[in-house]
Amino acid sequence: MVGVRQLQNLLKVIGILLLTIAAALGGGYLLAEFGPLLAAAGLVALVLALWMLRNIEIAYWAVIGTVCLLPFASFPFDIGFRPTFLDAALGMLFVVWALRWMTDTQRSFTVTGLGGPVLFFIMVVLLAFILGLGHAPLTAYVLRHFAEIILSVFLFFLVVNTVQDTGRLERLVRALILCAFAEATVGIILYVLPDEWTIRALSALRVVGYPSGPGVLRYIQDDPTLPQRATATSVDPNILGSLLNIAIVLTVPQLFAPKPLIRHRYLVPILGALVFCLGLSISRGSMVGAGAALIVIATLRYRKLWWLLLVGLALLLLLPQTQDLVAHFVAGIRGEDLATQMRFGEYKDALLLIRRYPVLGVGFAGSPDVDTYIGVSNLYLMIAEQTGLVGLTSFLVVMGVFLVRFWRARQAVATDERLEPIWWGLHAAIVGALVGGLFDHYFFNLDFHHSATLFWLIVGLATAATEMGTRFQAEQA
Repeated sequence: MVGVRQLQNLLKVIGILLLTIAAALGGGYLLAEFGPLLAAAGLVALVLALWMLRNIEIAYWAVIGTVCLLPFASFPFDIGFRPTFLDAALGMLFVVWALRWMTDTQRSFTVTGLGGPVLFFIMVVLLAFILGLGHAPLTAYVLRHFAEIILSVFLFFLVVNTVQDTGRLERLVRALILCAFAEATVGIILYVLPDEWTIRALSALRVVGYPSGPGVLRYIQDDPTLPQRATATSVDPNILGSLLNIAIVLTVPQLFAPKPLIRHRYLVPILGALVFCLGLSISRGSMVGAGAALIVIATLRYRKLWWLLLVGLALLLLLPQTQDLVAHFVAGIRGEDLATQMRFGEYKDALLLIRRYPVLGVGFAGSPDVDTYIGVSNLYLMIAEQTGLVGLTSFLVVMGVFLVRFWRARQAVATDERLEPIWWGLHAAIVGALVGGLFDHYFFNLDFHHSATLFWLIVGLATAATEMGTRFQAEQA
């Protein structure tokens, strides 16, 4: 026994020594190649990685923070490709989970009633990817980003296996709200700053792979004579809108919680910043998605919310400062603005592609026909283009089972006053994302790994919350 302990201590010493040498070599390389700032950042990253190994929630927070605040950040070096911050954070999360599962003496794997449909959807996506390589060459770009999307879907299983108590669920949802609030605050500040200052601030992110120059400012129809749109650090205003859509719907039920995740005196300004920044983004699809989700919450659970929605609608219609936004909405409904007309063209082209390849689509590498292309501002048509009607049906089955489980569990969750507002917020957030998906494609697109990660993280947290509510009711019986 003493010999085993001595061996363990020796291994610890060797491990610490190796980490120290690795840190010294890595720090020296960064210092020599990139300067003291990035060397310090590398040291912080190493400390954070070690902290993740001790506490999986730190890995979760790293993923959430990256998704919200630096979704497109990449490391300033090349390993055949430039790994992103999200690649590193998500990879560490899976590594920590795998290590804990392998060292756990009572190994278990939670599947839940949604696990089967999710796994089938993954299999269909993989099959469509493989078959699609028959007409388009596989590139490193496609392979890497496809792997990222698959990893994001697998995040569902990681979440339901590691988030199994209300305390952890509360902390992760609180982190989501606060990080989204931080992004909204950045978006508001950059919007009100003089254009030169905003360009300079956003261009400073070029060291981590962000675009730079005057093009970082975004306008309606990309016309500088029209109103500017907030982007924060999300590059595109609609991407920012998709994040705020989910964050707003997550936050609103906390207004009615007996014990909210964040005290009401802080929660109200946080929600105000989220809503205000969404307005500045002028992301109509996300606004419609958030509005639809809030109507669901108001109708099914929090009836007092109707008064807030009616007051908000009245202010939107009557305030002079919101008339440009109202006019932009009306133009979209009438199909008069260029963005809406382009969407109609995309829908037409997407339907043509789907009619030609209806079963499993064309995959992810490219279209086999020169007169068609992959890409449409609609989540469902995007899935159908790449994975066919089989893939779209499997995705709709996942969402259908998700919503059926939501409906059946509502009475069970109502018995837990801590869990219920979080549970409603998570499920309504998915409703908001699905409605917003009628106008945008970010939650299933190779170019937007962080959006897919956010979507499946919410699906996993909502499913974990349902499992907790069902278990709590059984314990009370």
